[in-house]
Amino acid sequence: MDSSCFRSLSKFTACAIVVLLSLSCFSFTTTEAYDALDPNGNITIKWDVITWTPDGYVAVVTMFNFQQYRHIQAPGWTLGWTWAKKEVIWSMVGAQTTEQGDCSRFKGNTPHCCKKDPTVVDLLPGTPYNQQIANCCKGGVINSWVQDPATAVSAFQISVGSSGTTNKTVRMPKNFTLKAPGPGYTCGPAKVGKPTKFSTADGRRTTQAMMTWNVTCTYSQFLAQKTPSCCVSLSSFYNDTIVPCPTCTCGCQNNGSHPGSCVDADAPHLASVVSDHGKSNNLAPLIQCTSHMCPIRIHWHVKVNYKEYWRVKVTITNFNYRMNYSQWNLVVQHPNFDNLTQIFSFNFKPLTPYQAINDTAMLFGIKFYNDFLMEAGPYGNVQSELLFRKDKSTFTFDKGWAFPRRIYFNGDNCVMPPPDSYPYLPNGSSRRDISIVVLVTTLLSSIAFFFSCL
Repeated sequence: MDSSCFRSLSKFTACAIVVLLSLSCFSFTTTEAYDALDPNGNITIKWDVITWTPDGYVAVVTMFNFQQYRHIQAPGWTLGWTWAKKEVIWSMVGAQTTEQGDCSRFKGNTPHCCKKDPTVVDLLPGTPYNQQIANCCKGGVINSWVQDPATAVSAFQISVGSSGTTNKTVRMPKNFTLKAPGPGYTCGPAKVGKPTKFSTADGRRTTQAMMTWNVTCTYSQFLAQKTPSCCVSLSSFYNDTIVPCPTCTCGCQNNGSHPGSCVDADAPHLASVVSDHGKSNNLAPLIQCTSHMCPIRIHWHVKVNYKEYWRVKVTITNFNYRMNYSQWNLVVQHPNFDNLTQIFSFNFKPLTPYQAINDTAMLFGIKFYNDFLMEAGPYGNVQSELLFRKDKSTFTFDKGWAFPRRIYFNGDNCVMPPPDSYPYLPNGSSRRDISIVVLVTTLLSSIAFFFSCL
């Protein structure tokens, strides 16, 4: 190999390595589909063929939310698929398709839907009983498994025509999609499973599905939104510093090029911008102007230090003028949760995906009291306090130990402040402001070095 080429290659490699090492100092907020705090979480769609018809079959489609803390909120789920052949939907109970499609080839009875790729939505509460089946008609809302297992299921019945009429001639639908209500879920292919068994109300007789197909859908926060949806701020009784959410965590205020990107809470025209019609879950977020521009902020305040206990106040604030969060939940990871003594005005359930470690808690509102987080404004917050017993072998206020390691809101990972900005003890070591200077200097110098190589 020519020596000049070798020197150029070595120079380029060195530049690339320097840049990669510099970028590795930063933590990115993208989240993969795998969730370490809920490793087995998914939504399973079960398609049970319960009877054959002259030109097809009748099936019950059931969605089970096996995610511990991530739920589907209003305006609810949207389920889609592609038929394998020329199937049509004659009728549905408990749900409906959004479009009928072209059914002109049918004379007499007209199918409910003739589209090759139907889109199905749940019916709303208050639907007449003759159009309902069990676990339907909740507007597409499915709660998380831990928060409310009784409402973590949604189902509908479908009558399919122009398909096979036996186990050997019928074909499974393909390309399942699940929106909840936006993107985020990726569904695998339908697989033949063990036929589901059904018991009668008195438990004295059991029937069995003719066929059962299973589809598994997993969630990725990065697919759901390219920017974070929540952030965390910190404070303590032993330091006057209030550590805010990092600037531009969920986006930055536009410089007039996109008016209406946020609303000033003190603006005189606020009432006209946020009308009664604006509190719809179908509309784009309308965020109160802040430095972080996040719809949700969680504030963790270390409040009191007792001899045997210590106390924390947690506040959740909604900055979105167009969103009411019903059945919200908060997942917090902290090593002292195995010594949680009392919690005020929130519900609490420990999460132990790894049985030997009890450092994660799920907090959620009390039904009919504070399980409804109102839109931005004077009532757009909920708060509670947590009382922990001290474990003398681990407890300390030094080096940010009293602050959470990770916080999720409604299943989305919230952005934490950088560790070197945490409130520090007055009698502790001096704050390491130099670390951020070194980090920025290293990054800028490496970028300059990279461009000098070109």
